[in-house]
Amino acid sequence: MSLAGLVSAFIADDGTTDWPRRVPARLETVLAAMPLAARVGLRAAASGVDAYARARTGRSLGELGPGEKESVLRGLAARPALLPLLDVLKVPVLLAAGTERMLQDGPVAPVLTRRDPPLNVTPLTDWPARSTADAVVIGSGAGGAMAARTLARAGLDVVVLEEGHHHGTEAFGRRTPLDRFTELYRDGGASVAVGNPPLLLPTGRAVGGTTVVNSGTCYRTPVHVLARWSGDFGFSLADGFGPYLDEAERTLQVATQPVDVLGDNGRLALAGARELGWQASPLRRNAPGCRGSCQCVVGCPTGAKQSVQLSVLPDACAAGAGIVTGARVERVLVDADRPGGPRAAGVRLYGKDGGAEILAPLVVVAAGALQSPPLLRRSGLGRHPRLGRNLSVHPATSVAGRFARPVTAWKGVLQSVGVEEHHGAGILIEATATPPGMGSFVLPGLGAELRRELEGADRLATLGAMIADRPSGRVLGRDRTLIRYDVDPRDGDRLVRAVRAMGELLFAAGAEEVLTGVPHTPRVRDLPQLDAVLARTTVRQLHLSAYHPTGTIAAGADSQRFPADPAGRLRGVQGVLIADASALPSCPQVNPQLSIMAAALAVTAAHLASPR
Repeated sequence: MSLAGLVSAFIADDGTTDWPRRVPARLETVLAAMPLAARVGLRAAASGVDAYARARTGRSLGELGPGEKESVLRGLAARPALLPLLDVLKVPVLLAAGTERMLQDGPVAPVLTRRDPPLNVTPLTDWPARSTADAVVIGSGAGGAMAARTLARAGLDVVVLEEGHHHGTEAFGRRTPLDRFTELYRDGGASVAVGNPPLLLPTGRAVGGTTVVNSGTCYRTPVHVLARWSGDFGFSLADGFGPYLDEAERTLQVATQPVDVLGDNGRLALAGARELGWQASPLRRNAPGCRGSCQCVVGCPTGAKQSVQLSVLPDACAAGAGIVTGARVERVLVDADRPGGPRAAGVRLYGKDGGAEILAPLVVVAAGALQSPPLLRRSGLGRHPRLGRNLSVHPATSVAGRFARPVTAWKGVLQSVGVEEHHGAGILIEATATPPGMGSFVLPGLGAELRRELEGADRLATLGAMIADRPSGRVLGRDRTLIRYDVDPRDGDRLVRAVRAMGELLFAAGAEEVLTGVPHTPRVRDLPQLDAVLARTTVRQLHLSAYHPTGTIAAGADSQRFPADPAGRLRGVQGVLIADASALPSCPQVNPQLSIMAAALAVTAAHLASPR
């Protein structure tokens, strides 16, 4: 069905401005990047709205006048059971509408802070059908890049395999944030963990992995987390993380973000924290020379953010490593008859135009916590009963505050300030803004109300909070990943508490109202009203997403609990290392990039010291 009628109704296109007319075409490009199931589901929901309009008026939504469309939407919104469905439909509409609304003011040309360093990149179509190497690294993100650099610097012939493609900084600046979003994320950003409740779980797919599309926030692994990994789980490498965290920080040029580029979104968070006496400060980030373009999550258009394709992989390539793009690993090859037990023998790849084999005695699995378990199953290496279990994520929610003056949150650092007042209770609040329409926060209302929210978005400040979870998920599947995750009841309570804390912070900063993200009461004017709303709110009624999956091939001492041993070696086969977020035994409780890089350094250094 055509989406024009749905879009016109949702954003109250009255024909007085041009940008709403361009939204349906933009929405079609968003849907085209999503997996088939998501496309079918969204179109089915849109058809349901159209069927309701026909039943009520005898005409399709696109045939109705503005007032009639508004009446249909009011009828739908009056049914509480339909509100979550309508919010799901709003997400892609807001992505498209936010982009077109932004473009009406004209694109702002980014200023490069530096040129991209060279990489040795070869598309799979140009790679030989049969080749050899000393080591193959599957995945080019935080873990894979550090593993590749370590092994290449040690003199090994290293090949890095990446399912996505290489994107240069200059190319980012020539495209809209939404165009980059649908290309840089797996499934067009629509990956979902099925469960109670469902969670959007976006991950990157490009040379540099999710580091290309993360916020740039760099927390060191908390000391108490490292102690637990070592003492409770027997992940003994955690005892030596300190120097590896130092090395990762040096490599990424991590420093506290200067206040002058934070933007008003971050400055309001600091002001609210000061008023309440809460612990808060500008975040430490890997973005020297950041210009506050607020586009970290769709590829930094200035080159300031030192994601690993700018900071780590160039060093690996300078030491002799090569990167193959467009290469999905079909399986890890294993020599089962080798004396001493099965051993890795290389990998088999496939792409759109054929495949290849790379023979190597060492295979480093760094495809990420969601993709590594299915890869091992395809390879006949998935027999451990805990493989794919122990999935930990950071469940997250967000709220917005409306201020009397413009905030223009998308001018400044995307994730700018950390509020750690409640971190001891497992709640980390971060001032987070995104390009218009691209945040996890969903604006309230439909029709004229939603249009007013879009037009007044410059007066909103946004905060996000993530929860240190109890591992509650599983990664299933072999050829395609299926994620199952149920929010633990304790974590659900924490998410509701996080909404309360963010609302308190925004009111303390001077917000006139807080947009709660709760469908039945999307706006509150003061803290007592927010408390009354949250008293009857469950986690299922919040706008939720999730980030930072870890733990699905956890490393530890107990061979029955952990698929990898304390040095990150996959049990049951020689020559396979786990060097990504999969190896972390539990939730790191902070943005995990430094933790993953340190783990990859520790695992590869241990292998070089004692190869097996």
